[in-house]
Amino acid sequence: MVALVMLPLIAITALAIDIGHLYVVRNELQNAADAGALAAAQSLYLEGETQVNVGANQFGYNAAIANRSEKSPVEVNWSGGNGGDVQRGHWSFGNETFTPNASTAPVDLWNVTTAELDANLDFINAVRVITRRENAPAAAFFARIFGYEGFGLDAEAVAYLGFAGTLTPWDVDQPIAICRESILNGDEYSCNVGRMINSGGDETTSNTGGWTNFDQDSACNGTNTSELRPLVCGEGNPDALHLGQDMGTNGGEIQAAFNDLIDCWESATGKAEPWGLTLPVISCPSNNVGTCEELRGAVEVKVIWITDGGTDPDYTNAPTQMAGIADVVSPWSSSDPDGEVRWNSFVQHFNLKNVDGTPVPYAKKSIYFLPDCTAHEPAGVTGGENFGILAQIPVLVQ
Repeated sequence: MVALVMLPLIAITALAIDIGHLYVVRNELQNAADAGALAAAQSLYLEGETQVNVGANQFGYNAAIANRSEKSPVEVNWSGGNGGDVQRGHWSFGNETFTPNASTAPVDLWNVTTAELDANLDFINAVRVITRRENAPAAAFFARIFGYEGFGLDAEAVAYLGFAGTLTPWDVDQPIAICRESILNGDEYSCNVGRMINSGGDETTSNTGGWTNFDQDSACNGTNTSELRPLVCGEGNPDALHLGQDMGTNGGEIQAAFNDLIDCWESATGKAEPWGLTLPVISCPSNNVGTCEELRGAVEVKVIWITDGGTDPDYTNAPTQMAGIADVVSPWSSSDPDGEVRWNSFVQHFNLKNVDGTPVPYAKKSIYFLPDCTAHEPAGVTGGENFGILAQIPVLVQ
């Protein structure tokens, strides 16, 4: 009986020991593939652009082969280009498929829906890396009794670079949050229409943003002057802002902080050129900002005018000139002595509208801005919605 059961006992021992060993080797290969895919995806675009970086494959290859398996370098069959075991391409969440694509052409992220981007195979947003143990197979132990000297293994990883979600410290510039509803046209991130923020205006047409203290750690009780003033014209969010979590906000009037913001704007631009700001995006149905709103991502806007707290029925302080935004809108100027005429011309030129589609009024304590549709520096961790800012940190999707 011992003789009869010896062979299956040896087979079971071989299976247990060798499979356990292969599991370790497979994990080593997976770690190497993950490292390579993440490194390549993080360098997928040229700095500050949406044009694909052909050198991303090299970053992925270098990161992958820097890992070892059973004290030997992992194998990655890549010698250049976009073939072999390191490939750029498109990851679709719709069908959970990676499609290799060597295109390097930039793809606009604005005036397009998330579904359209997901279906566009020329939108290069991911890198696949495969690591192997073929030339030096993983060692066999008891399985050698059955003629197995080693086992060839491989592992695959796909890293996806999406849009700014969780934001790292200092990613945003000012303690102002923009309502996602005001910068989306249906499901599209739209930069064709400018907006206004007016805490004292009709919430259905004007209140498209609010103050934020960046606080996600305590109960949402809004924010106040003492919290905001140190943040205005500061370095931005001192701590990470986590996607999907609520954040302290205030859609009301905080005059001292607003005065500080005007001073900062005038100093930065001379009231003659757009002021670029990266700001957090929040959910605020009906554009009504409460004391606690959910973080949905980040957006860059161009502030083109701010009115102070005084009434100006004669439009005396209406703008006279404003620089343009490259490839988006041309410069504007008017010497008309009638301020109302200047304002109407300004509004028409920059296509400034209320949420209901009507032209924005000349109102006190208001910020007028355009969502920006030029390439931005990446920010934060992948996971947010498309508001025109790519993430800096990719995530693994396979």
